[in-house]
Amino acid sequence: MEQTIDVIRNITLILHFVGIGALLGGFLTQMKAMRTREAKIVPAMNHGAWTMFITGLILTGVAEYRSSIIGFEVNHTLIAAKTIVILAILVIVLINRKKPAVSPAVFGSVGLLTVANITMAVLY
Repeated sequence: MEQTIDVIRNITLILHFVGIGALLGGFLTQMKAMRTREAKIVPAMNHGAWTMFITGLILTGVAEYRSSIIGFEVNHTLIAAKTIVILAILVIVLINRKKPAVSPAVFGSVGLLTVANITMAVLY
C-alpha cells in the first residue's frame, strides 16, 4: 500500500509542476506585452492555476494519509498559505480571462503570486 501511495504522490507532484510551468510560462510569454498594456490572461495561465489548485489538494490529502502511516507532521500553516495564494491567483485569472487586455498591476500580481507560491514550496 505504501508503494501505491508513493506512486500517486509522485504522479500528482509531476502534474503540479506541469501546472506551475503552464502558469509561469503563460505569464512570461505576455511580459513584453505588459509594457504596452496589451498583456492578457492566456488559457495556459487558467489551466495552470486550476492544475496547481487541484493537484495541491490531492497532495495535501496524500500528505495527511502518509503522516498517519509514517508519523511525520504536516505543515498546515504552509498548506493554508499556499492555498490562499493559489486561490488569489485563480480569482484574478478567472475575473480577467476574457478581457482583451489586463493592467500591468493586475497582470504583475499573477506573476508575483506565482513566484511567491514557488518560493514558499522551496524554502519551507
